[in-house]
Amino acid sequence: MLRALSLVLLFSMPFFCESTLCFAQHVPSKTDASKTNLILNGSFEVDTTAWRLFWSRSGTGSASIVDSDVHSGTHALQVHHAAENDWSVDAVEPLSVTPGEIYQLSGWVKVQGSGSVTLAVALRNEHDEVLDWSYGRQASKATESWKYLVSRFVVPRGATTIVPRMMGVGSAEVTVDDLRLVADGDVPALREPPTDDVWTIRNDRVEIAVHFADASFRMLNRHTGRVWRTMPSETVVLTAGQQLSQSLRLNWLDTRTLVQGTMTIGVVADSPEVKMTLHGEGGVSESVAYPSALQTESGMNLILPVNEGISYPVDDDTIDPMQFILYGGHGLCMSWYGVTAGDEGVMTIVDTPDDASVRVPRVDGRLTVAPIWDAQKTHFGSDRQWTYVLVDEGGYVAMCKRFRRLRTEQGWLKTLSQKRAENSDVDMLVGAVNVWCWDHDSVGICQRLMAAGIDRILWSHRGTPESLEELNEMGVLTSRYDIFQDAMNPANFSKLNGLHPDWTSEGWPHDLMIDGAGQWIRGWGVTGKDGSMYPCGVLCDARAVKYAKQRIPAELLTHPYHSRFIDTTTASPWRECYDERHPLTRSESRQAKMELLQYISEGCHLVTGSETGHEAAVPYVHYFEGMLSLGPYRVPDSGRNMQNIVTEVPPRVAKFQTGHFYRLPLWELVYHDCVVAQWYWGDYNNKLPSLWTRRDLWNALYGTPPMFMFNAKLLDQKIDRFVESYHTAATVARSAGYSEMLSHEWLTEDHAVQQTRFANGETVTVNFGDTAFTMDDGTLLEPLSHVVSKGP
Repeated sequence: MLRALSLVLLFSMPFFCESTLCFAQHVPSKTDASKTNLILNGSFEVDTTAWRLFWSRSGTGSASIVDSDVHSGTHALQVHHAAENDWSVDAVEPLSVTPGEIYQLSGWVKVQGSGSVTLAVALRNEHDEVLDWSYGRQASKATESWKYLVSRFVVPRGATTIVPRMMGVGSAEVTVDDLRLVADGDVPALREPPTDDVWTIRNDRVEIAVHFADASFRMLNRHTGRVWRTMPSETVVLTAGQQLSQSLRLNWLDTRTLVQGTMTIGVVADSPEVKMTLHGEGGVSESVAYPSALQTESGMNLILPVNEGISYPVDDDTIDPMQFILYGGHGLCMSWYGVTAGDEGVMTIVDTPDDASVRVPRVDGRLTVAPIWDAQKTHFGSDRQWTYVLVDEGGYVAMCKRFRRLRTEQGWLKTLSQKRAENSDVDMLVGAVNVWCWDHDSVGICQRLMAAGIDRILWSHRGTPESLEELNEMGVLTSRYDIFQDAMNPANFSKLNGLHPDWTSEGWPHDLMIDGAGQWIRGWGVTGKDGSMYPCGVLCDARAVKYAKQRIPAELLTHPYHSRFIDTTTASPWRECYDERHPLTRSESRQAKMELLQYISEGCHLVTGSETGHEAAVPYVHYFEGMLSLGPYRVPDSGRNMQNIVTEVPPRVAKFQTGHFYRLPLWELVYHDCVVAQWYWGDYNNKLPSLWTRRDLWNALYGTPPMFMFNAKLLDQKIDRFVESYHTAATVARSAGYSEMLSHEWLTEDHAVQQTRFANGETVTVNFGDTAFTMDDGTLLEPLSHVVSKGP
C-alpha cells in the first residue's frame, strides 16, 4: 500500500505538523478532543499503570506520579534526572499500525533545568526490530510554564507497531501530562491515482524518469549507458503535475513531517545535468529528507569534500554511517558530493547549502549518500535547489573541475594572484611554514630558522611592538591568534584560573546567540579552579564586526602585525539566532561571518586566516589552518593539548589522516590557487614523529606548506629535521602556490603512489608505500620519497 510513498501533488489538506520551537502555543481543537485516545492512562490518573518503569543510561533518576502543579485532572508524571545522558519512559502495550496511516501525537510538558524532553513513538517491524526510537518526535528544553507539543506523522513502510514514549537528555525536572495519540486518516485515501506510473524527460545527454509508486528517480547517461537510481522514498506523490518536453512539475508530501509542496525537475540543454527545486509550505521542527539515497553497487566509491577530501569504498564495512552539515567547516567544506564507478560518476551540487546536510547511511551492506534539508527557523522556508551532474569520464577530478567552473562563473573564485595585487604581503605567505611557538624570543628563533635555510615564516604567536618591528624587517609574516566567538560570563571570572584576552565578555548576555528554546548557545569550555567546566557563550555573528572594529585598528596603532588568524569563524556552523535584538537565519549568519573576515582582510589590510576552512570564505581569506587535517580523523583532543608530542599513533590517524588509501585533494583541485591550506594547530607536521615524513610528503603532493609547533628546547634537538621537513614540504608550495592543481591520480591500485600536476608545469609524484616504484621514465621512486619534475 505504501509503495505510494513518493513525490507529492499539492492538495487541499491543511498543514498539520506543529513545531515545538515556535513560541506561539497551539491549543488542541474540539476535533482533537473528540477522537479516541489510543494511549492508555495518558493523563496518569491511575498511578503508572500502562507505563514501563523509568530507564536511564546513567542508572540514576526517577519517575513518579505527582498531584500538584498538574496540567489537568489530579495527577501528572514527573521525572527527575541529574545526569547528562539520556532517559526514557515507554508505554507498555504496542499499538498495531498499517503503513500509510496518519496519527497525531500530543502532550503538555514542563521542563526545568538544562536538559530536554521529547515526545515520540518507537517504530518496530514484523520481527519486533526497532526501525526508529524517536519517530514523529517533538522536543522542548526549559519552559516558563506548560508547553503543548504536537506532531503528525505517517506510518512508514515496514512498520507494524508503534509505542508512545517520553525521552530526555541532560539534567532536568520534567513534568508530563495529558498525552494523546489519535488516528487521523491515511495517505492512500488522499492520493489520486496517476495517469502514468512513470514520467520521463530527456535531452541528448541525459534521461530522467520519476516513478510515482515509490518516488524514486532513474537517471540514464545516454553517452555511456550507465543508469543511476535513487532508492524508494517515504515522500509521497499523490498525483501528477505538469510535464513538458524537458521539465516536470510535481507536488510532494513528506510523510515524516507532513510538510507539503511542489517540485520542479528539468534537464539542462546540451548538458548531462538535471536541476531540481523543492518548494515547501509550513512549519517543521526537523529535517526533510528527499530525494532518497542513491543505489550503490560493489566497487563504487563515495567522494566527499571533508576538509581536503576523502573517498570511501561503498563496500568498506569499517566505515560507520555518518552525517555532514554543509554550513560549516566541520562538515563538507564545499557544497557538492559524488559517487564514482570507475571513471564514471554522478555528482550532486547543492545550490542552496546554508540549511542543508548530507547523510551517509549503509543500506543493504553498502554506503550511500543523500541530501537532508534542515528546517529554517522551524519552517521549511525558502526553496531548496540541487543539480545532478552525470560524469562520463574523469571521475572525481572531473567533478572538481565542473565545480570550479561553476564557482568561476559565480565570481567566488578569487585567486591568490588577485589577492596579492591588493596586498603584497600575500607573497610572504605563499610557501611559508606556519610556526606556532610560545617562547618569548621570537626574533632569536626566527633568526636561527632563517640561518638554517627556513627562509619563509608565518609567525603566528603575538609579540611586543619591538619584536614585531624586527620580525617585519627580517621578512617574517607577523600574525597572531584572535577570536570573535567566545564570551565568558563575568560572574565566573573569579572561578577561573585565568581570563582569555580575546574573549568578548562585555557582550554577556545581550550579544549572545539564542537558540529556538530561548537558551544561550554554549561555546568553548574552560576548567575552573574547582575542576568544573565553565562554558563560554557564543557571540552572535551579527555582533562580531562591532568587536573587531573596536579591537583591531586600535591594536595596529602600536603593534604592526601584517596578518591575523581568526579562530572558529569558518569552523563553527552558520547558526540561527532567536534574540529579537539581533535575529539571524543561517544564511544571515554566514553573511555576518564573511563580513567579519572581509573587514579584517580588506578593511584592516591584513593577510587573514581562519580555522578548518569553508569555501564561503574563499573571496575573503588567504589561508586556512586545518584544511589538511581531516576533521573526523585528527589527533584526539588536538584542540586542547596542542604542544604535546604524541609517540603512540592512534589507528584512525594512521589509516585516514596520513594513510594513502582514502584521502583525496578535492579542495586543492578546486581552490589550490585561491587559499593556502595548512594542517590543524594540534595536528601539525611534527606532532607524531613517526608520521612526520608522511605529512611532509602530503604537503609536497598537494603543494601546501607545513606547520611546526615547538619550543626552543625542541628546536635545539630537532633543527636539522625541521629544515629537512621545510624543504620537502614547502618547495612546491612556493613554486606552484599561485597555480591551479590540474589533476591527481593514483598510479598503483593500492593508492600508494600518487601524482599531481599543476598549471605551472610541475608534476609531483609521491611513493607512500613500502616498496620502490619504477616510473615511466625509468626513475626508481623509493618508499616514502617524492620527485618533482618540470614540464616543457
